[in-house]
Amino acid sequence: MEITIIIVAVIILIALCVFFYYVPFFLWISARVSGVKISLIQLFLMRIRKVPANIIVRAMIEAHKAGLSDVTRDDLEAHYLAGGNVEKVVHALVSAAKANIDLGFKMATAIDLAGRDVFQAVQMSVNPKVIDTPPVTAVAKDGIQLITKARVTVRANIRQLVGGAGEDTVLARVGEGIVSSIGSSESHKQVLENPDSISKLVLRKGLDSGTAFEILSIDIADIDIGKNIGAMLQMDQAQADKNIAQAKAEERRAMAIALEQEMKAKAQEAKAKVIEAEAEVPKAMAEAFRSGNLGIMDYYKMKNIEADTTMREAIAKPATPQGK
Repeated sequence: MEITIIIVAVIILIALCVFFYYVPFFLWISARVSGVKISLIQLFLMRIRKVPANIIVRAMIEAHKAGLSDVTRDDLEAHYLAGGNVEKVVHALVSAAKANIDLGFKMATAIDLAGRDVFQAVQMSVNPKVIDTPPVTAVAKDGIQLITKARVTVRANIRQLVGGAGEDTVLARVGEGIVSSIGSSESHKQVLENPDSISKLVLRKGLDSGTAFEILSIDIADIDIGKNIGAMLQMDQAQADKNIAQAKAEERRAMAIALEQEMKAKAQEAKAKVIEAEAEVPKAMAEAFRSGNLGIMDYYKMKNIEADTTMREAIAKPATPQGK
């Protein structure tokens, strides 16, 4: 008898555990006390569909207390099954309602499914965010480099969160605007005297177009003077011109050396021909002696002429200083 009672008790306990698992009775009581209409069958079906009933019920209670009438159980379940964050969506809707921001349930779920933090976006709409740009380097027309840091105050644009560009695009556009503004300045002194001119010019460009943010202000935080790019470019150009001139001079010197070598080669060739011709003279003289065309007196006269010519050449040469 006692064993039967124990078995019955265990069966009842298991049945109660299964019942309370698939039918969250206390969660239903909490929802009914909070004024949310939901049945036990609906909670049971959530368990079957593997939807966390506690998350859906808490979200419905929060939406009901905040007066959000367009948030239904089916919509919350569908958003959860689609991979969305139900809690953040409801938090965002409540915050938007309190701040009088026009944000519907469909828009909020679309933003959440797009991968953006919809609750943070609503907070940014109420409390704008300040973004510090990295150092932006630009050169004025006088060749002086300026390194600028800016602070961009942005507010989330709810309508552009789906498909709109992010912070990186805003920073890139602001940097481009700063470079364009400084580059159009005649002197770096004008930029240092009126840094707000950069902000005004950049704001007029409408840089927040197509982004998920609305630029409220651009404030120049710091401007530092960098290098004299104009002077450096002139020095580089002068060095390049010098290198070109040296290369041309080296080319002319090489051509002169080549011409000199060619002239020397021709002189050596001519000298070789002279020596060869001089070697033929004794042979010709010997042939002349044998044939009787040249007599001994003619030979002596020729020698006298050669000696006289050598003497005249020696007299014509300048005297060589002693010791050299």
